Amino acid sequence: MARSMSDEELLVFLTGEPRHTAKLATVRADGRPHVAPVWFVVDGTTASDDSRIGDLIFNTGADTLKGKSLRRDPRVALCIDDERPPHSFVIIDGVATLSEDLDEVRHWAAVIGGRYMGQERAEEFGARNGVPGELVVRVRPTNIVAMVDLSD
Repeated sequence: MARSMSDEELLVFLTGEPRHTAKLATVRADGRPHVAPVWFVVDGTTASDDSRIGDLIFNTGADTLKGKSLRRDPRVALCIDDERPPHSFVIIDGVATLSEDLDEVRHWAAVIGGRYMGQERAEEFGARNGVPGELVVRVRPTNIVAMVDLSD
């Protein structure tokens, strides 16, 4: 039977195996939604009583639709789901902050690349994606809905 995830289940769902991508929703200049998949990590060092998990972090290009939309309007929604039975999902509303600091961009690009491609390729992804024109996006959750066992 469907139920809300505990904080521990939520963190495992977002950081454990299998590694899910997030679907990021931003608002275009004309008000239409834009949705794109992103690789992400959770920065547990930013967790507080009101955030449950800490910030979600991903990289994107400054000149992409995501990057331009985030500069104009930092409000976002992320959906992370497991399509395998018994089906689970997490929806996070939040506010994004952006950084172009190259040390920070390289660091997080390596962490994210290592998560999705394996630690042996982390530095490769840090070098590839940690370049001028790339951003670190840090999403501070303002609301989280996390459900598990939807089909049981």
